[in-house]
Amino acid sequence: MTAATETGHPNVLAKAVREGLFAGVISFFMFLLFVGIETYQDINNALVWRTRWGLLAIFVAVAAVGRFLTVGFIKPHLDQRKLAKAKSGVLEISESKSFFHRHFLKIALIFLLVYPFLSLLIVGKQGSLKYVDNFGIQILIYVMLAWGLNIVVGLAGLLDLGYVAFYAVGAYSYALLSSYFGFSFWLLLPMSGILAALWGIILGFPVLRLRGDYLAIVTLAFGEIIRLVLINWTDVTKGTFGISGIAKASFFGIWSFDTGTANNFVKAWGLSASSVYYKVFLFYVILALCMLTAYVTIRLRRMPIGRAWEALREDEIACRSLGINTVTTKLTAFATGAMFGGFAGAFFATRQGFVSPESFVFLESAVILAMVVLGGMGSLTGIALAAVVMVGGTEVLREMSFLKAVFGPDFTPELYRMLLFGLAMIIVMLFKPRGFVGSREPTAFLKERRAVSGSFTKEGHG
Repeated sequence: MTAATETGHPNVLAKAVREGLFAGVISFFMFLLFVGIETYQDINNALVWRTRWGLLAIFVAVAAVGRFLTVGFIKPHLDQRKLAKAKSGVLEISESKSFFHRHFLKIALIFLLVYPFLSLLIVGKQGSLKYVDNFGIQILIYVMLAWGLNIVVGLAGLLDLGYVAFYAVGAYSYALLSSYFGFSFWLLLPMSGILAALWGIILGFPVLRLRGDYLAIVTLAFGEIIRLVLINWTDVTKGTFGISGIAKASFFGIWSFDTGTANNFVKAWGLSASSVYYKVFLFYVILALCMLTAYVTIRLRRMPIGRAWEALREDEIACRSLGINTVTTKLTAFATGAMFGGFAGAFFATRQGFVSPESFVFLESAVILAMVVLGGMGSLTGIALAAVVMVGGTEVLREMSFLKAVFGPDFTPELYRMLLFGLAMIIVMLFKPRGFVGSREPTAFLKERRAVSGSFTKEGHG
């Protein structure tokens, strides 16, 4: 039976209609209180409500039509393709790769190197601030954080829900030491990473015997403890007021980006006054930190400690039976991942010039973990793509003011970003359960390195 015949079968279409109607009814009740009814304060500061039936109807229609098309056309078509591949014996991993596939990393690196200059040429100095900072620097910070967490979760298989704590340790270490002792960025950057690594070891010791859900609960508690300490230790951290006036990074101590200094970068080079030069400098700093994270991860993965992490991830009991010291293996994973989180935190502090506990809530850990899972655990390329989609998608929503013509003048696209992210993650997990990059190349191979299909790897292990 062909795909067209299978799709057009009366039973399939009838099932699609039933599923579509059912999805419409469910979405109506799900979105009724969130979308259909809006509360606001009137001129007398009284809380009143109003209905948005048009916007609710759009949500219900999208859910119903989407389910109808999925059940009636998309799923039968995909099933037929799988059946045809199975009958023909086509491999899921093609041994012949296209030019773009073979040189994707080189192309991406070249694009990142010229990205700030392209922004300057296309939209000018002031216009490029948004693209260099909000899109470039912001995405690269999350790429570095996700790659650091990938060592703990993706390689070692230790579910860490409190990774944002190491991010906070790095940020506050830089903020406090630069404010009280006047240390430079280049001195505090490695110090912040070392301090975060020490806290990673401190977290690692109590959780050596824990696995799975119990490990997740303890690491979640650790992240909340760090946040509450930052809020309540007001004598040092200034509590919810945060620490402001954090020193900027200098160009290796040669030029400063502070306007009042004699060795100001703009004055030294005779450039017009603009903050875009500092943002471009920070872009290349975080790009270099990301490259360092990727290089160290790749090198460690090929070393005995990396093999031990992967053995621990697959089966801890078998790992112990091989004579691998699981204590040092877990501690090195926590310390290494925390170190890169500390680097990212120090960079975040110097980029923002202000840190407060509100920047290090549990939602940050959840978003970083979602990047690791969506990208494919253990895959640096997939995780980077997930970070671009998730962080870049948030910024793109801010630019979609044209959606007000569809959903009404009061529609604010960025307020629905978490809803859209939730739907996107559900869709990705349904169609790509092992992440964007489900295949992987083993670190150990015989004679020839060959990719392994996601079908042959444990789900979630990329």
